[in-house]
Amino acid sequence: MLDTDLKTQLKGYLERIAQPIEIVAAADGSAKSREMLELIGDVVELSPLVKLAGVEDSSAFVPSFALRRPGEEARIRFAGLPMGHEFTSLVLALLQTGGYPPKVDAAVVEQIRALDRELNFETVVSLSCHSCPDVVQALNLMAVLNPKIRHTMIDGAVFPQEVERRQVMGVPAVYLNGEHFSQGRLELPELLAKLDAAGAAREAERLSAKAPYDVLVIGGGPAGAAAAVYAARKGIRTGLAAERFGGQLLDTVGVENFISVKETTGHALAAGLTEHVSTYDVDVMNSQRAAALVPGDLIEVRFESGAALKARSVVLATGARWREINVPGEREYRNKGVAYCPHCDGPLYKGKRVAVIGGGNSGVEAAIDLAGIVSHVTLIEYDTQLRADAVLQTKLRSLPNVAVITGAQTTEIQGDGQRVTSLHYKDRQSGQAHALELAGVFVQIGLVPNTDWLKGSVKLSPRGEIEIDAHGRTSVPGVFAAGDCTTVPYKQIVIAMGEGAKASLSAFDHLIRSPLSAAA
Repeated sequence: MLDTDLKTQLKGYLERIAQPIEIVAAADGSAKSREMLELIGDVVELSPLVKLAGVEDSSAFVPSFALRRPGEEARIRFAGLPMGHEFTSLVLALLQTGGYPPKVDAAVVEQIRALDRELNFETVVSLSCHSCPDVVQALNLMAVLNPKIRHTMIDGAVFPQEVERRQVMGVPAVYLNGEHFSQGRLELPELLAKLDAAGAAREAERLSAKAPYDVLVIGGGPAGAAAAVYAARKGIRTGLAAERFGGQLLDTVGVENFISVKETTGHALAAGLTEHVSTYDVDVMNSQRAAALVPGDLIEVRFESGAALKARSVVLATGARWREINVPGEREYRNKGVAYCPHCDGPLYKGKRVAVIGGGNSGVEAAIDLAGIVSHVTLIEYDTQLRADAVLQTKLRSLPNVAVITGAQTTEIQGDGQRVTSLHYKDRQSGQAHALELAGVFVQIGLVPNTDWLKGSVKLSPRGEIEIDAHGRTSVPGVFAAGDCTTVPYKQIVIAMGEGAKASLSAFDHLIRSPLSAAA
């Protein structure tokens, strides 16, 4: 099941476990069960502390397997094969069940252990989804730390009946005690905030009590990470608050234009940013979404959690998000047929008809990717011609199950109340209305800056981008900005990193030339 290189890596990880682990499998005579038992056999072979305790067929999910410590009930189950992006989830579950300490703040550990009710989580995933492992790993960790919590990962491709029964149209889809709990990526602090409102309030109070920073970076993508590293290297008090560290990188599959690195993934690059920032004295605060900026001698940033932080200077690096088409039905059917990530949600539409809206590189790449999964793809472009690179257009038009419609304006997405059933558009030249019967609509029309919270406090362009000068200065003294949320042209990873470094150096220059206020 596992190749030699993967076995070597896994063996190295399993040498870190300190307690015995038992695996209980649920299998039948199917090919998937045989694959699962082969995977379990490889794991057992690599560590004397891991053993197969038994094979049963009474589980609700066959094939599946659960992890437990001897004498305890199993609290983590993998329904299907945790390969692809979920292989890391399996490795971490083995390590943590085997006593390897998780890299989590002690306060978070105590908050998890304090949850005093039965919580049975189930997460429907796709193995090609790069957002799913974060949720799976967070819930597995909670199950390891608290005996009242259980978690089952369900591979939607192995259990399509579960996808159909729950009407899952986007992953990860999390269920708690049989009821829908959340949709999409969630970090561990966000999960805890949904479960423990009092704990979230205590955390906001703890953050608000922090001393002012010399430089406070808002945003954890390439620009924010670079800004934090450059500030910390100056030996000044540096903080970084982000909704999710890694930013858009976490939604990016392949990266082939990051100079000096021929090919990598967004997740790998985000992990590299995390490791680099962690080597410096940077106070990183995750799952904090900015809500307001208040200028002053000390600049204050307020967050939706209720927390507030102060600093002598601020670098805004909040990035951008997927742009919406803003037609009736889009928001009503989000995660019910309207999707923005073909890599994550594409496998859920296997054998179905879908549309991709957008004729740039993102849209054409999405259509090519989906064509290998679904029965038919219709690409709809507002302009009279596609804007993607010629090589991508050539590939797209070579596919037999793809249709391209240009000069078309999407007018509505309709559904039956549970899921998408059709997309409506009109021909921009003739004005004639058309309808396509389909199961999914993937929106790929670019990005919009995450700057709504700055309206009225910082000068923005007509497109909502933060206006900056050549030094990254904004209209507010002491406030700088970098990356995709600004007016800098060409939204690229390598450019965002350079802009983050520049903004941080400008902030330092501002600090050394400014008198120290009484408040600071």
